[in-house]
Amino acid sequence: MNKKRVAVLISGRGSNMVALIEAAKAPDYPAEIVLVVSNVPDATGLARARQDGIATAVIDHRAFGKDREAFERALDEELQARGIDIVCLAGFMRLLTPWFVKRWSGRLLNIHPALLPQFKGLHTHRRALEARVERHGATVHFVVPEMDSGPIIVQDSVAVAKDDTEETLAARVLEVEHRIYPDALRLVAEGRVTLEVPGHS
Repeated sequence: MNKKRVAVLISGRGSNMVALIEAAKAPDYPAEIVLVVSNVPDATGLARARQDGIATAVIDHRAFGKDREAFERALDEELQARGIDIVCLAGFMRLLTPWFVKRWSGRLLNIHPALLPQFKGLHTHRRALEARVERHGATVHFVVPEMDSGPIIVQDSVAVAKDDTEETLAARVLEVEHRIYPDALRLVAEGRVTLEVPGHS
């Protein structure tokens, strides 16, 4: 099987990265995690990736000042040099510019801790509780230039309990994240879900 080469971008512990790494150990999984990149030099997820023998790279965004595109060009160079097919964002705390997003269009995935299009942006669990929604969950979607707005690949949810706190709800949603991200990557790696790019037939 010709496995897709995947890079995971992190800024912290990378718990979703771990879920992808573990899933990709299955012989029939259509993708392999070959690179983990962090914009934070001491992100704990880097050590976890190295434990599994996965190449890591640090591209510290602070070295580029306010020039976001210069940071992304360095990131893009690293991805191209490693022959990356698909990029998965896993707690990567940088907003990507349209230049990078378009360059990786259809091959750039993100996971968001809410049932998009609900609760785009930050503090999703708190906002879900304040809105008194009955269900809350997570979404894996293709990345487009507008934040948290790309086509949905996989979604799943949990019931919100009356006594839920941000922490208890976040913990249950994280379990959903760890389950659906590998499923979504499988669908994209196998070509079963694709992003319709305008102007391309």
